[in-house]
Amino acid sequence: MEHTNTFIFIIFLIFSGAAMLSTIALFTRQSLLVAYIVLGLLLGPWVSGLSSSPDLIEHIGHVGIVFLLYLLGLDLNPKDLWSMLQKASWVAFVSSLIFGAVSFAVAHYFGFSVKDSVVIAIAMMFSSTIIGLKLLPTTVLHHQHTGEIMVSVLLLQDLLVIAVLLLLHGAEEGGLSLKDIGLMSISLPALLLIGFCFERLMIYPLLKRFDRIKEYIFLLALGWCLGMAQIAIFLGLSAEIGAFVAGVTIAVGPVARYIAENLKPLRDFFLVLFFFSIGASLKLPELYLVAVPATVLAVVLLILKPLVFRALYRITGEADDVAAEAGVRLGQASEFSLLLAAMAYSSSPALITSKAFSVIQGATVLTFIVSSYWIVLRYPTPLAFSEKLRRD
Repeated sequence: MEHTNTFIFIIFLIFSGAAMLSTIALFTRQSLLVAYIVLGLLLGPWVSGLSSSPDLIEHIGHVGIVFLLYLLGLDLNPKDLWSMLQKASWVAFVSSLIFGAVSFAVAHYFGFSVKDSVVIAIAMMFSSTIIGLKLLPTTVLHHQHTGEIMVSVLLLQDLLVIAVLLLLHGAEEGGLSLKDIGLMSISLPALLLIGFCFERLMIYPLLKRFDRIKEYIFLLALGWCLGMAQIAIFLGLSAEIGAFVAGVTIAVGPVARYIAENLKPLRDFFLVLFFFSIGASLKLPELYLVAVPATVLAVVLLILKPLVFRALYRITGEADDVAAEAGVRLGQASEFSLLLAAMAYSSSPALITSKAFSVIQGATVLTFIVSSYWIVLRYPTPLAFSEKLRRD
């Protein structure tokens, strides 16, 4: 009973606090994601201590990322993957290599080991899918095209993240031997085969027959996500990988868009939980010790990412104004940077030191805050400061 009361109390704190801080964020035209992170910091063990259970915070963040990856997979139709690869693969891979190399150099300059510098470099390669899309208007033709070229790069980055998550999950289990790599190379295709077979033989016929019963579609979609997550765990993979595959397999069906639209409230619910867990896991004493390298890394990325994306998009033939705007909107680290860092730090033995973990956390959160303000001040967004720039 005590555990239940604690859980209910923390959920109450999270969403009541999120409502209050979101009100302040909207008045100041700040990204709501930043409000959720600040809330986690305020309620976490290093400020008020009201939410001081590290295990509960970790579980909250874990559940959040499982459902976020499921919803991400729903937007990735395998039929469109080839055309997306043709358009954006060059931009995604070249930019990732540049950001990784520069981040490695910055980390190594500040005295981090090669292992720490490599993980920092990998974590900093990606841009935020959530910030990029949350602050993008969808009702204007110009921004529909901007969204297309951004989404193509973000989805390719997300595929790279999935590959890295597989490697980190193997490391969490005690290291990657040739046997482990062999098992993983079998497990992932097996998971995909199971997913596509079940979707075609069971999920699709059920959705087609009962497509008018919204409650049933909602429950079936959630059950499919959690079921595939458990199958992935049984096969030696992570729940996150299973959730992503569950989304991809449904994406081939005709009701994928309907499911994605109707699960948006659920996505927002878990967004709050995920970013709250990020803020609650920030260790202020350690962040203070790494303030200089984290700030330098954040500033370098905030300057470099818009410039690199602008140049690469221009090479692919995009107009300069479109390339420049897309570059700014992609000019931050990713929510997956934090997930990768957490997995690397929690593996046994840990792949990175607590100092490197704190650098990734600090640099990522700084880029979130600065990039959100930059976008809101300069470009049309749903949260623009001026009425002239406000677009839904």
